[in-house]
Parts: sequence; structure tokens; C-alpha cells
Amino acid sequence: MANVKMSKKATSIDMTAMCDVAFLLLTFFILTATAKQPEPLPVDTPASTVQTKLPETDLATITVGKGNVFFDLKGKEVRKRTLELMGQKYGVTFTEEEASRFALMEGFGVPIQNLKSVIAMTSSERNRAGVQSSIPKDSLDNQLADWIQNARLSNIEVNDKELQIAIKGDAKEEYPAIKKVMDILQDQKINSFNLVTGLRGKDF
Repeated sequence: MANVKMSKKATSIDMTAMCDVAFLLLTFFILTATAKQPEPLPVDTPASTVQTKLPETDLATITVGKGNVFFDLKGKEVRKRTLELMGQKYGVTFTEEEASRFALMEGFGVPIQNLKSVIAMTSSERNRAGVQSSIPKDSLDNQLADWIQNARLSNIEVNDKELQIAIKGDAKEEYPAIKKVMDILQDQKINSFNLVTGLRGKDF
């Protein structure tokens, strides 16, 4: 009996549906993504191989660069309460709207007397060079120490937890500027804190 030869047909896959799905996913991610906000005080952190992550909550970050100091705090309610305590200490009254806007702000670096004007700005306006100078930290006007102390009190009051501190210093920053911040922490009996670094390869 003769063998019947079957004709070979070229196999092809219709990719139209796959392309549609890919473009739908791409569109979804683009529309739902949020742009990374520029830092008010950009710093180039020193390199390190340590991979320990900072906590997501109960954290205050002190950024030091070019001789300036900025302060950031996690948690909306903690930020509001800290602002209230600072306002009471320095005689500055903040409205509920200003407190709500402050709770959504990124790190800041101005004397508390100028904070109301910074709160009224948009995010892009705040991050322009020269708009924010630094939080005072000298012996005659040590507002940084007051921010740290009131943030610690607020975090215990709101979250019933001790606030953790992280120092984010520029790799080219002079040591005395970092030491000044460490001295302020040690004056408040804070001897354990995180140093923020950039990750690098072990064989770098």
C-alpha cells in the first residue's frame, strides 16, 4: 500500500492579541505611575556593601549636605503633632490646612519662622535651589535639636514607639558638619542611629 504524503504547512502564530495585552499593560503602568519627586537637598551618599533597609515607619531622616541640614519624618499624624509642638515652642500658629499640607511634604530645611511660606509653595517651588537654606543648628538657635526632640515625643504619643534616626550625609561633606549632628543626637541620649549609604558591589 502506497504511503500518503501529507503536505506541510508553515506554522504561524497570530500575535495580535498578545500585542494588544502588552500595550494595555504598558498604558496602565504609565498612567498609574507617579514621578519620583526631586529631593530638596540632593546628596551623593558614600558607597557601602551593607544591604540593611531603613524602616518604613517610626523614622526621622536628617540630611546633611553643603553645610545645610534638612529634616524629614515618617507618618502624617506624627508630622502634624510635631509641627504643633514646634509651633507652641516658637510661638508660630499653623492652621489645620497648613498642618495637612505639611504632613504631605518631603524633607524641609528652613527656620520655623519661614516654614509657613514654604508650606504654601508647590513641591517644585520648594525644591528650587536657594529656596530652602538649612534648619538652624548652632548653640544660640538649635532648632534641629528641637525638631528631633518633639518628633520623638510625637512618635511615642501617636505610635507608642521610639523614633529611629537616620543620617543621610553627602560623601564629600566635611566631617565637622556630620559630627555636629551626631553631637545633637548624643545630647539627647541617642547613641544608636542609621547611616544612609549607597549600595555598591563587593568587588568594586
